[in-house]
Amino acid sequence: MVEDVVEVGDFTVGRIVQPPGWRWSEHIKPLVGGEWCSTRHVGLIVSGRMRIEFKDGASVEVGPNDVFDIPPGHDAWVVGEESVVEIDWSGLESWTGRARLHERVLASLLMTDIVGSTTEASRTGDAQWRQRLAAYFEAMRSKLDRFGGREIDTTGDGIFALFDGASRALSCAVAMREAASERGLETRIGVHVGEIELTAQGARGIAVHEVARITATAAAGEILVSEATYALSDGSGLTFADRGMHTLKGIDAPRRLYSFS
Repeated sequence: MVEDVVEVGDFTVGRIVQPPGWRWSEHIKPLVGGEWCSTRHVGLIVSGRMRIEFKDGASVEVGPNDVFDIPPGHDAWVVGEESVVEIDWSGLESWTGRARLHERVLASLLMTDIVGSTTEASRTGDAQWRQRLAAYFEAMRSKLDRFGGREIDTTGDGIFALFDGASRALSCAVAMREAASERGLETRIGVHVGEIELTAQGARGIAVHEVARITATAAAGEILVSEATYALSDGSGLTFADRGMHTLKGIDAPRRLYSFS
């Protein structure tokens, strides 16, 4: 694999050449671990053809002039005897590129969840709901790119992402809430600042569990944040409302939470 990478502002752009016979699960997995590639790829195929297989068994093939947006959780391989040349870019802050696997870092964590998704899916039918969900994820990823977020995983009908600052995460949360509302959907969003461990599978640590519990506690249409997030945003001019102390499942002590508007 040949890779040329340049940083353009907050973006990393790479020209990547994959030779015939290359496959992620054979050539990259032994180096980074994990069952599936945990990185989102957005880019353009210049030449050659590549097959991508997802966790659910679905697959897609891309070729010359195809633009791709591949979420985390996939395997990929070169099809045929021609090398694949691709331009790959994503809205990642440079700190994510510098972070090493199994390095502990302080990050701002954001998690979303669609309110009443099961009811809405039953009302509209599976086919229409899949279309709406695909449009929702596309809009959410657009906001992540805009505010420099790193997508770590999808959580059913939500997204888990990392940011290098609380203000970026909060601004993205507002934009995500508005984008969901424009599509007739309500979200609950949690934001927390804490230390995590970056792994081949994404991110892990108590902070990940905490942001999940904060998200679950939020009301429909609410952005609920931890006290650490609130403290780091003090003096920024942002508006918060104290939501009092909450007992979060699996967290050792009650936490004070704030609603961000």
